[in-house]
Amino acid sequence: MKQSMRSRARPRRSPSQNSKVECLTVGMITLGGGVGVDTSAAYIGPEFARVFYKINYSFRTAIQNLYMIFGGTNWGNLGHPGGYTSYDVGAAIAEDRGVIREKYSELKLQSNFLQASPAYLESHPENGSYGIYTDTTSLAVTRLAGNPTNFYVVRHGELTSQESTSYKLRVNTTAGSLTIPQLGGTLSLNGRDSKIHLVDYNVGDVSLIYSSAELFTWKQTGSKSVVVFYGGEDELHEFAVPANLGKPASIEGDDLQIQQINSTTVIQWAVQPSRRVVHFGNTLEVHLLWRNEAYNYWVLDLPVPGAIGRHVSQSHANRSVIVKAGYLLRTAELTGTSLYLTGDINTTTTLELISAPQPVTSIFFNNQSVQTSVTSGRLTGTLTYHKPNINLPDLTTLNWHYLNTLPEVRDPTYNDDLWTPCTHTTTANPRNLTTPTSLYASDYGYNGGSLLYRGTFTATGNESSLYLLTEGGYAYGYSIWLNNTFLTSWLGEPLYMFSNQTITFPSSLTPGTTYTLTILIDHLGNDENFPANGDFMKDPRGILDYTLHGRDDKSAISWKITGNFGGEHYADLTRGPLNEGAFFAERKGYHLPGAPVEKWTKRSPFEGLPEDEAPGVGFFATTFDLNIPDGYDVPISVVFENSTTVGNGSEPASFRSELFVNGWQFGKYVSHIGPQLSFPVPEGILDYNGSNYLAVTIWAMDESSFKLDGLRLQANAVLQSGYRKPSLVKGEAYKERAGSY
Repeated sequence: MKQSMRSRARPRRSPSQNSKVECLTVGMITLGGGVGVDTSAAYIGPEFARVFYKINYSFRTAIQNLYMIFGGTNWGNLGHPGGYTSYDVGAAIAEDRGVIREKYSELKLQSNFLQASPAYLESHPENGSYGIYTDTTSLAVTRLAGNPTNFYVVRHGELTSQESTSYKLRVNTTAGSLTIPQLGGTLSLNGRDSKIHLVDYNVGDVSLIYSSAELFTWKQTGSKSVVVFYGGEDELHEFAVPANLGKPASIEGDDLQIQQINSTTVIQWAVQPSRRVVHFGNTLEVHLLWRNEAYNYWVLDLPVPGAIGRHVSQSHANRSVIVKAGYLLRTAELTGTSLYLTGDINTTTTLELISAPQPVTSIFFNNQSVQTSVTSGRLTGTLTYHKPNINLPDLTTLNWHYLNTLPEVRDPTYNDDLWTPCTHTTTANPRNLTTPTSLYASDYGYNGGSLLYRGTFTATGNESSLYLLTEGGYAYGYSIWLNNTFLTSWLGEPLYMFSNQTITFPSSLTPGTTYTLTILIDHLGNDENFPANGDFMKDPRGILDYTLHGRDDKSAISWKITGNFGGEHYADLTRGPLNEGAFFAERKGYHLPGAPVEKWTKRSPFEGLPEDEAPGVGFFATTFDLNIPDGYDVPISVVFENSTTVGNGSEPASFRSELFVNGWQFGKYVSHIGPQLSFPVPEGILDYNGSNYLAVTIWAMDESSFKLDGLRLQANAVLQSGYRKPSLVKGEAYKERAGSY
């Protein structure tokens, strides 16, 4: 829907009152079956940040909370049914900690501008206007008025506009009323974009008269101010300084127009990928960058001796360095005349010290001395990327072991005496019971992970079918057996969080014979409570209602339930109550390292479940070694190939999988719904220099046979890094669980 800034009425408030914006979106959560995190990242991308965050700045917002910079992973069963294992949501930093999204770099530009601009917090926002500060009515301009600094936030009046709009900016300055650009041409706003133009902006001992280019940052090097401006490619920009600075003493680059007009020196240029630098002696140094080149610049605060106070920090103008260095810089520290940097590179990279508060004669990167030379007064060196030899194991060639993890339907002698009887005749849940006893999982302490029910009854011979109403969250599913006969599965749908179904029995039941219904439900998390006055988070999970057609009394069925072993009195105290579900292998602790796999059948997931055990659930386990060299950050994911098919390959297989790494559940994969295929597992969960235990469940939901087409380890990046190597998370290892069933 098109939305015009003209139709957006701003609430009336005091212009001296600070604004706060909470939980402003950076990413976009999608349901199972949705577009996936990469599309989410592009949808709420850098253009969104430029337009909507700068709208907030035009209100002189003092606090802006962004949700979120880093989302991470819903490991175990932490997630809610509105998502899936990944909580990347297209955030600025990817789930595997990568900073390759342009949105991250755009936020870096904006945050450094705000840090370098204390006058912003002293300004007063005016109402947005059309045709007052520009020569076009298609642009909205909000002036943040200060003394003397003014900020002009320019954006399209229509937020959905993709137009390229040319304009001139009319402003009052300490040098008089000016129309910018003064040296001819026009400014431009191209597509989904917004600009913040500066007037009478102080950079140390110099007051810039104006700049149409946006400010990344400025710092002081002794008595000299170093300023970094940027713009979009091919945009025309101008800045002006007092004429008493004199003409530029030197210029790096070409194609700049320089002219003295009255009491100002005006410099105009068209943005191009190559950098220009304008030197005004030892007073001012101005870097003119293409926006994408500015992404490679980093501002790092130096350590401060002692506490800086709880609420206010001092100016950063003399306590920071500006460095051009590529992929990522983490920390900076000055010791004497040596600058120590830590960071990451993914290719051979030029390192250039743009500004430092004191003289620097040598640079160390990740504790290694960098050979440097002085170019145009700046210390420059090369960071050489050394590609390591990293060979990840081929999972298809490993020794796998297999265990049927649904013995409840395969073993006719299976005993469920230790299961939890469903005997509660009342519930604290807001949904009133429609069954003789509660079948809500949480009433019995099972709050996440898969759920198993066993309903036992003695047949009269009149039973013909079962009506079943269940709820497990969006994209959940279930499978049902009568004794060891498979009846059906609800495969799940992304937009359905419950299902009601009538299942016809395949043949008449024998009077006087005891039958057991086994119902496996994939519990995909409890609801969140977005409206403050709702009870949505109390929505029950499990069986909500049932009818055994041919019997008048629902009490004919006696129910038992199990979920994670022990429920709220869980066995694994290191990983907590939401790491496990109801599968036999989970209840026995076989997903933990050290499980007695040698007693099991040798079989890999690439062979699939045995023919006589599908539909059903199989548990596959193996071990592999990693040897990632020190000095490298290598985010690793376990990736399912989205090509598993049934039978002759005519259609995709319908199955659900859980992924356990060293006992930690780090993936729930639903082949026929998706969208997630790649499951990042961080170092510390993975042992990068030792043995790792990998277990995979495969829940085949129909009678079509299939083999897992592909499962592999993938290095998402190989970064030469100065990061602090994380310790291995020590979780409980396998030991026989007393009372497990």
